[in-house]
Amino acid sequence: MLDPRGDTPLYLQISEVIRSRIIHTLSQGDPVPSEVGLQSEFGVARSTARRAIRVLRAEGLIYTVQGEGTFVGAPDAAPRKSRYMPMYQQIAADIVEQIGAGRYQPRRSIPSESTLLQQYEVARETVRRAMALLREQGWIYTVPQRGSYVSPKESWPEI
Repeated sequence: MLDPRGDTPLYLQISEVIRSRIIHTLSQGDPVPSEVGLQSEFGVARSTARRAIRVLRAEGLIYTVQGEGTFVGAPDAAPRKSRYMPMYQQIAADIVEQIGAGRYQPRRSIPSESTLLQQYEVARETVRRAMALLREQGWIYTVPQRGSYVSPKESWPEI
């Protein structure tokens, strides 16, 4: 449990919690919670979560791969647990699946960027890459200041 009134900064307290998990429960290559995940879990600002990750990275306990996540160990020490596909592609595939299942209807909005950030616990850039991929493929379109919407069926790519 964090002590916000104590003399130790919150980011150091969080880094200590994650350090303990690394020592006791995680293995080389296992994923570590993202900044968004830490924000959600500990109820702190993104800058606080970022500083906690930075401390552990500086100690050589974790490393980050852009667009994939943060993992236990050094980048060359052990291979990370591989994903079938990069996270942004997984998010896009999940949304396509929801469109195909009828959960998201043509010309109706899909979840906002903020909602997807929380749901997948990823960086904003990862969600933006997923949205760009969906737009490029023709699954969605974006209306400035309004959000992203499912394209009409006739615009959908072949499945």
